[in-house]
Amino acid sequence: MSETDRYRLGIETRRSVLGDAHVDRAEARKTSFDTDFQALITESAWGSVWSRPDITRRERSMITLALLAALGCHEEFALHLRATANTGASEDDIREVLLHVAIYAGVPAANTAFRIARQEFEAMKKA
Repeated sequence: MSETDRYRLGIETRRSVLGDAHVDRAEARKTSFDTDFQALITESAWGSVWSRPDITRRERSMITLALLAALGCHEEFALHLRATANTGASEDDIREVLLHVAIYAGVPAANTAFRIARQEFEAMKKA
C-alpha cells in the first residue's frame, strides 16, 4: 500500500472511530510545525494499526484505553472513551479494562481513569 493510500485509509478509519467533528478540529489546528506528526499518526496509528482486520475495533478500543490509562495519558484516555460510542466498547467492557489496569499498572492509574470514565459517560448521556 502506498503512503498516500495508507493516509486515505487512516483518515477514513480515524473519522469512523473518533468522529468527523474531532478529525475536522484536529485538521483545522494543524500548523507547519506539526503537519508531519499528524501525517505520521494518520498513516501509522490509523492507517496501519487501527485498520488491520485481525481484531475488532471494540477490542482495539479496549486495548487503547488500557494503555492510555496505564500511561496516565488522561486527555487521550477521555478522547478514546468518548470514541467507544463508535467502537462498540460498553461501560461493562471499560470497567473490566480498568480493573486490569488496577492490577497490572497500579491502583492510582485506574482510580484516575475510573474518575475520568464516570465524567465522560455522564457527559455522553447528557449529549
